[in-house]
Amino acid sequence: MTTHEVRGAPVNRSKAVEKGLLSGALGFVSSVVIGVASTAPAYSLAATLGAITAVVGIGVHAPILMVIAFVPMLCIALGYKYLNQAEPDCGTTFTWCARAFGPITGWLSGWGLIFAGVLVMASLAQIAGSYTFLLFGADHLASSTLWVGVAGVIWIIAMGLICYVGIKVSAKTQWILLAAEIVILVAFSIIALWKVYTGHIHGSVRPSWEWMNPVGIPSFGALSSGLLLAVFIYWGWDTAVAVNEETSDATRTPGRAAVISTVLLLGIYVVVTIAAQAFHGVDFLSQHPNDVLGALATDVLGSFWGKLLVIAVLTSAAASTLTTILPTARGGLAMAVHGALPKSFGRVHQRYLTPTVSTVWMTVISVGVFVLFNSVSSNVLADSVTATGFGIAFYYGMTGLACTWFFRRELTTSLRHFVYVGVLPLAGALMMFAILADSLYQAWDPANSATGTSWLGVSPPVAMTILGMAIGVVIMIGQRIAAPTPFFAWRTETADPRILEP
Repeated sequence: MTTHEVRGAPVNRSKAVEKGLLSGALGFVSSVVIGVASTAPAYSLAATLGAITAVVGIGVHAPILMVIAFVPMLCIALGYKYLNQAEPDCGTTFTWCARAFGPITGWLSGWGLIFAGVLVMASLAQIAGSYTFLLFGADHLASSTLWVGVAGVIWIIAMGLICYVGIKVSAKTQWILLAAEIVILVAFSIIALWKVYTGHIHGSVRPSWEWMNPVGIPSFGALSSGLLLAVFIYWGWDTAVAVNEETSDATRTPGRAAVISTVLLLGIYVVVTIAAQAFHGVDFLSQHPNDVLGALATDVLGSFWGKLLVIAVLTSAAASTLTTILPTARGGLAMAVHGALPKSFGRVHQRYLTPTVSTVWMTVISVGVFVLFNSVSSNVLADSVTATGFGIAFYYGMTGLACTWFFRRELTTSLRHFVYVGVLPLAGALMMFAILADSLYQAWDPANSATGTSWLGVSPPVAMTILGMAIGVVIMIGQRIAAPTPFFAWRTETADPRILEP
């Protein structure tokens, strides 16, 4: 393996530092595809829709919850758009928060992204492993911890290799996986609703406007618990920005792709949620919190065509596995180039122009976390999804804050700047932090976790979050002591006034 190393150097604070990645490899459509595929719509719905309807007080209001969750996502996506316009750096949250708030806050914000990425890989691998066997009718293997573990490890390694050999290969793979996924989800929704309106499906209920009434959600606690899961469903579109240095028109294309991705996801999620809920009712969804689509597949599409829904979830999990490795590896690369991680993480392959050490480490750590969680219990994997939500809400919130603060001197130059660059990203950040705070409060009690046990005196999701962030703090302190690079002396900045000019 031939590699060269991109070494940290005094930072040109006016533009992203060259890292050796393949520039101009992605266009606008490919960026949108990566943004949508990264959220894994089919997997996300299969893994969390039942859990959302099971939240006390949500009931039939899952469709409007998808709309409500879209609001902070769109606000944060605008923050990504303008921050990327200022500095198209693949470190995204890490780099931007370091610019706005200083190196320590930037480091911890970037670690939040890495923490969430590593945790979600365990759940993705479990779904991919299980659905591999379901696709071929080997239901007994799909319920085997050992064989699901073996298949999940193979999926992680395979997607890691695709990331390793090049962004173009990754993008082409996403085109194929996403096309199959969306076509099948659309077919599922149309057929489910057609059967509801023309047949006599047991437990079915025709869609009602009451489902879209936010006032019907009885409490803020129910809203916030449901929103944390809905935030997890939407998470991933920011991968389109994480590959900004490999995208044509790097200052504009990734940000626009991120915003468009969130809008497309809104349509997908609302339609599929309504169709799934209408077919057998809310109670059926609540009784299958770990796999709604798998439970509906045969009844909606029949025993033969139901395999298509299995394929959709499988390709979705595979696509998201790939696109989870992409941003975390590039985040590690950026941190190394700026001097926040050991310089070996800044190595880029001479031929493939992809991160080497960062990609390998992300793959290896993901395998280790998956094997550990999978060997304990499926409930631990479920709790890891909640902990992932904490990490997402944290680093998305920090990015929204960074946008408003970084551009604070430009917000009074026009009404558009005040609203789109200041108010909306700030509102998104505040919503994210409100969801995070209330969800942590609700999850603190071990009885509210999937495992129902106590870790370190708190619930497993909270314990995972505390341990994960503590590990980050230790690594940060160790790096600062072992290699006191110029990064740790960065001073806070404000945006160049020319950035927001038409």
